Amino acid sequence: MDNKIKNSDIIAVAVKKEQYPESGPMEIAFAGRSNVGKSSLLNLITGRRKLARISGSPGKTRTINFYSINDDSFRIVDLPGYGYAKVSKTETLKWGQMIEEYLIERPNLVKVIQLVDIRHKPTKQDVQMYDFLKYYGLDGIVVATKADKISNNERGKSLKRIRQTLGMKNSDEIYPVSALNKTGHEPLIDKLFCLCEKGEM
Repeated sequence: MDNKIKNSDIIAVAVKKEQYPESGPMEIAFAGRSNVGKSSLLNLITGRRKLARISGSPGKTRTINFYSINDDSFRIVDLPGYGYAKVSKTETLKWGQMIEEYLIERPNLVKVIQLVDIRHKPTKQDVQMYDFLKYYGLDGIVVATKADKISNNERGKSLKRIRQTLGMKNSDEIYPVSALNKTGHEPLIDKLFCLCEKGEM
């Protein structure tokens, strides 16, 4: 199979399940802290510079965005960023409920890919998210963003720290990616197609 994303389009923007597109093709969701580089990553893997809007203001993505990939052969779902300190507790709770509703109730969700910043130890919110995904069998894949910001010598140490902090198993996968240098994303794209071919969590 040719593992290339040839076309991608936004098909729904939702804050509640009534606004989701009809469940059909398998969905792979992306989750991460605000300002971790999620929009940049999604634009990189889809080959579209402005598919996901990149904001200079962290915490601005307040919706669940559904993207159709290769004529809706599968979907990528962009979840709101979490952990932004300047957002009110009420707003944070609302976002949390929105994400949780999608993760628990979406029947065609096969995996959630969690993003963490390769430069830093995963935060308390990162660990909570990974534990949540683990509980629902949606864990196992992490993207370490901003890989261009550290040296090759530091990379191994950083990836080990991420594994230990999140409590990842040996079989769990980490993909170091640089959206700036456009590196590390091709194995991730292969993984997306592999997940959809298997159709399993």
